[in-house]
Amino acid sequence: MSESPSSKAAPAGSAKETQSSKIETKGWSPIDTTSSLVPRKTEYGNTIGDVQLSDKAKDYYDKLKSKYHNMEFIAVSKDMKAQVQANAASYGNANKMVVLIDEEKLERMATDESFRKKYEGIIAMSQTKMAEAKNGLTSSGASVKNFGMSVDSNGKESFFATVEKSQDLQKKRIEKKAAEKKEQKAREKKKAEKEAREERLQKAKDKKTEKPDKTDDEDEVKNVDDDKEYVTIEAKSMDELISKVQSYSYENASNRVMTATERMIGGHVDFRG
Repeated sequence: MSESPSSKAAPAGSAKETQSSKIETKGWSPIDTTSSLVPRKTEYGNTIGDVQLSDKAKDYYDKLKSKYHNMEFIAVSKDMKAQVQANAASYGNANKMVVLIDEEKLERMATDESFRKKYEGIIAMSQTKMAEAKNGLTSSGASVKNFGMSVDSNGKESFFATVEKSQDLQKKRIEKKAAEKKEQKAREKKKAEKEAREERLQKAKDKKTEKPDKTDDEDEVKNVDDDKEYVTIEAKSMDELISKVQSYSYENASNRVMTATERMIGGHVDFRG
């Protein structure tokens, strides 16, 4: 079984270095909602791909989910494992820690007691580590979208966090885009008002005052927020991850107060490999 790409250090040349920091980062983008990588509900719960478990593995999986009911489990089919590994940083959840586990591992855990104890022990320990990560990353000053840990076939752990790209670099671009959208809306509104006036005069109708669209500004904020960019930072230990995120934040983030939404960061544990 191979180690998840999200748990490896970024290869030289492919990892990007920020201009003002030597913290290596990798580009991040959300999964397309129409993609086969999006989890769907089946008889096994949330799954990715065509998961098929034996009766014994299914019974064990039900017990595992019941035992760790405060976590969200996602079963991954054998043929989708590599693709899910490549997008591991996209499965963070703001409310529950997510455990990605492939069907082959579930089959073995159902029949191999020593293997089962090993990975259940890792799952149990991960709860504490993820709580520590959330506290440490939240206090880092960075805008963290999600975070998690990966475990390879030998039980070796590695960690990652997806954070908002240097806000100093984004600030002017976002402000410029917002201003352009505002100007465009103003032009469209002016044109619409002119056409409406001409139509009312032509039809000799009573003049009406159009009510301003209250959603314009909300849509503008939403669109600008969707335009945010994120990067993934990886580390071999939890302490190293928190240190890297703090360094990235100190070097790049603008001085601003984090919102309650930004503090609702999501985490997951990847037990595929």
